[in-house]
Amino acid sequence: MLNKIIPDVTLKTRVRDESIGGENPFRWQDFRVREAFAGKRIVIFSLPGAFTPTCSNEQCPAFERLYDEFRGNGVDEVYCISVNDAFVMYQWGKNLGLKNVKMLPDGSGSFTRHMGMLINKDHVGFGMRSWRYAMVIDDNKVTAWFEEPGINDAGTDEDPYGESAPEKVLEAIEAGRV
Repeated sequence: MLNKIIPDVTLKTRVRDESIGGENPFRWQDFRVREAFAGKRIVIFSLPGAFTPTCSNEQCPAFERLYDEFRGNGVDEVYCISVNDAFVMYQWGKNLGLKNVKMLPDGSGSFTRHMGMLINKDHVGFGMRSWRYAMVIDDNKVTAWFEEPGINDAGTDEDPYGESAPEKVLEAIEAGRV
C-alpha cells in the first residue's frame, strides 16, 4: 500500500445547516476525498463497524485521546472511516463524545474496496465491511501503512487490534519513519 494514491471517490456525508431549521437541520454534502486531502497530512483509521466493542471501547477513544499529539506532530486531521452510512456514523461519533476525530461514512464501501480492504463479515451478520487498518496520507499518497494480521482469515470470528492502534501510528510519525 505504501506510495499508493488514495481512491478518487466521493463519500455522502451529512452536515449541520441551521438555515434548514427544524429538528433535523442537516443536509447532504459530497465529500470528495482527494480534493479534501490534497496538500494535507492526514491519518485515517478504518474498522469493521460503528457501535462494535473494540471500535467503540478502544480504537476510536484512543485516537480521540491522542488527537493533540498527532496535531503536534504535523498531522492536519484524523479521520475514522467505516462501511456505515452517514446517519450511523454521526450518531456513533455523538455517542462516543468525539470532538476532534472526524467520522467518514463509506456507506457503499467504495473507498474501502479501492483500498483492497473490503471483506465479507456475513458470518457475524455484517455483510461487507472494512478490515481494520490505519494509514498516514501525505497529499493523497499513502506514506505509512498499519494493517492488522489475518485479512485472509477474515471469515472467522477473529478481530485483531494492535497494529493499527494510534500509539503505533504516532510512534512511526515521531520517529520520522513516515
